[in-house]
Amino acid sequence: MPDKHAVQLAKVLEDEIATGDLSPGTRLEEVALADRFGVSRTPIREALHLLSASGLVDLRPRRGAVVASLSLERLLQMFEVMAEMEATCARLASRRMTLEERKALEHQHLVCGKSSASGNSDYYYEENARYHTLICNGAHNSFLADEVQRLRRRLQPYRRLQLRLEGRIDASFAEHTGITEAIVAGEEEQAAEVMRQHVSIQANRFGDWLTLTNAEKLVAENND
Repeated sequence: MPDKHAVQLAKVLEDEIATGDLSPGTRLEEVALADRFGVSRTPIREALHLLSASGLVDLRPRRGAVVASLSLERLLQMFEVMAEMEATCARLASRRMTLEERKALEHQHLVCGKSSASGNSDYYYEENARYHTLICNGAHNSFLADEVQRLRRRLQPYRRLQLRLEGRIDASFAEHTGITEAIVAGEEEQAAEVMRQHVSIQANRFGDWLTLTNAEKLVAENND
């Protein structure tokens, strides 16, 4: 289980990588980061390994950690594949989930509803991730589950940050309602389509969030 401080540090660095504050090729020096955050090198090293596991950072022999290269075009291509993979999970889950698994999905949907009411995007993201994992596991295809988890780790910061856009949490929960109803009812093609739309919307909303964030940075720079 990763140290909680390392997880928190990884989230901060995720944000900076996703927004471009840490550009591709930037070296992430353990000593400099430890000084910046006022911690020892141990949680920094663990945070960098977490980022490496998600593909955001390259750990190179004798060169240390470097921010990985990822173009916006490549990112959108990854979301496109993610949408199809999760759509397949939803379609298979609607066919294969047991009664207990369907009840667990309905319960987690209610938990997501409570977390959405808090307005805390990171809290909602955690419950949202558990919701998607239930669907992935409910497909009962271990190879598909492994591939989904691998790509989900790569896209995690972008899926998390798009939830900060105004109104996105409520919209996401509403989309979950359609997904849940289709899966519980065993409507395979409907489940696949609404899930596909849900993940595709996440890519669009991240683009909106990134555009808004960059615009705010430009205004701040001009006011300096």
